[in-house]
Amino acid sequence: MNTKPFTSGLSENAVMITRVADRQWHALDDDLVVGRGHAAHRPDGRLFVSIDAWHDATFDRLAEAMLAELPAPLYTVVDEADVELTAGWRRAGFTIRRREWEYVVPTDPRVTGLEAVLPPSGVTIVPAGQADESLLRAVDRAIRDEVEATVGWQSMPAEVIPRPEGDTIVDPSKYAVAAAPDRYLGLIRVVTVNRPRIGLVAVRAGEQRRGIARALLAHALGTLHRSGFAAAWTEVHESNHAAPALFEGIGARPMSSNLELVR
Repeated sequence: MNTKPFTSGLSENAVMITRVADRQWHALDDDLVVGRGHAAHRPDGRLFVSIDAWHDATFDRLAEAMLAELPAPLYTVVDEADVELTAGWRRAGFTIRRREWEYVVPTDPRVTGLEAVLPPSGVTIVPAGQADESLLRAVDRAIRDEVEATVGWQSMPAEVIPRPEGDTIVDPSKYAVAAAPDRYLGLIRVVTVNRPRIGLVAVRAGEQRRGIARALLAHALGTLHRSGFAAAWTEVHESNHAAPALFEGIGARPMSSNLELVR
């Protein structure tokens, strides 16, 4: 544990910034906890920080103490509507790395207009849990390489699910795929914890504009609808212009936006 006094202006006493555990800090004003800071590694290895403080001065002093002890680069995620929190991280030297829009996606095919959507000729949809793992990993790798060679994988939604280093699939049972006789052409990943989240929908570059992505969405959303879910959620990176068109075309609505900041 280490303790650093700062004059806060909150009271006549100094605010004490105390590291209470590994990568955890408290701000104390006359023994009252007036702020907390935390740092944790995401599954992709990046170090993310968060601060919850009552006053800007406390936030700034927590940030100062944390940044002095943590290795760069550091990342954080904020709701763009939280202007004060965003301003606090900007004061600490963070800049905007990416913006993601969160969409709520209806599942009812009568609302989405996907009721009669079928995959193109020669393509079948393999439901989640039934995909061949080797073919699934092959299409995932191919799509990632194609995206990285063009717009870059950072244009895809942030991946926060735990995964072993080098394993981009983690749980094959979460993926439905679009299959040709000899290989898979596209995939969709849906994970349900508190609510269903469409984490990824992607199609090989040479197979795009054939309606495969819409067919994958029709299958996945229809499955969720039959399971009793009225809506799903997804995130779209602002630079990925095709994704908003795809989701808004089936009645999805943007609900909020998140900023990923980096220092």
